[in-house]
Amino acid sequence: MNQPSIQRRTLLLGSLLLGAGARAFAASGDWPSRAIRLVVASSPGAGSDIFARLMADPLWKVLKQPIVVDNKPGANGLIACDAVAKAPADGYTLLFAPSSAILINPVIQPKMPYDTEKDLVPVAQVGAAGILLVTNPSTGFKNLADMVAYAKAHPGKLSYGSWGTGSSGHLAMEGIKAHYGLQMSHVPYKSLATEVTDLMANNINVGFTDIASPIPHMRSGRLVGLGQTGSQRWPATRDIPTLAEQGYKFEADGWYGVFAPAGTPVEIIDRLNGEINRLQASDEVRKKMEMQNMIVAPSRTAKEFTASIKKDAAIWQGLAKTTDLSDR
Repeated sequence: MNQPSIQRRTLLLGSLLLGAGARAFAASGDWPSRAIRLVVASSPGAGSDIFARLMADPLWKVLKQPIVVDNKPGANGLIACDAVAKAPADGYTLLFAPSSAILINPVIQPKMPYDTEKDLVPVAQVGAAGILLVTNPSTGFKNLADMVAYAKAHPGKLSYGSWGTGSSGHLAMEGIKAHYGLQMSHVPYKSLATEVTDLMANNINVGFTDIASPIPHMRSGRLVGLGQTGSQRWPATRDIPTLAEQGYKFEADGWYGVFAPAGTPVEIIDRLNGEINRLQASDEVRKKMEMQNMIVAPSRTAKEFTASIKKDAAIWQGLAKTTDLSDR
């Protein structure tokens, strides 16, 4: 091939790349010009769904385009994460997922259909809270000590639920079992709604749930709170001691996050991050979040959120390895 031919091909390739970059920039400049799909890693009524819809409504108003919630429960968020990881990176498909789906799945799941770090881009953190340890009133348990005492006296008699293998609820209880030397069988559920229903029916004795969905049933007396994880007591459950206050150190906070497919234009990421942070800073959204037992997240850029995820991942994945969940 002669030199002029090489130069022509080089110029053609350069013009194509510039054209693609210009189209991406133009697309991000026009964004959003149609409805945005928000894929939620839970069934309707669970914590992820509650907080996704809490953010979607005001976000719809500021972006002036519909935010369509698409619930994809199952496999501790794996199904929802996979759907978004393989979606077009144009800002019209976003993920709303709990921290456990992002932090724990890479250690627990033997065959991930996507790479969390490479295929999903952190956009913004939504809220901060823990998870709840609850029981049916018929057990007579009032706190963690009651559950531990019964489990020790009756090995293998208690079963506990969580919203899936590898969830933070699964990890938390396996840590308690290891710490106190308990024998309890795990019942993983596809959805939190089903787990909560089985807890109220006393089909399972105890369970870890998200921070929000069991609150109405606790207020009505159909469920009893035994403890909560995290660094503090949360807004709607200030009467329930943390696990750390009850002698079991588990102070890691959970959160929800918005993510986008890798390759989504940075202008879109930054716009979403700014809008979500502004909404959380408003009194209206803050009060709604506190009513659902969660505090607003600290205002972080997308890069700062990415850095905090890496820090949290080291904590949660270390706990998963300590309790041998990575082998289950």
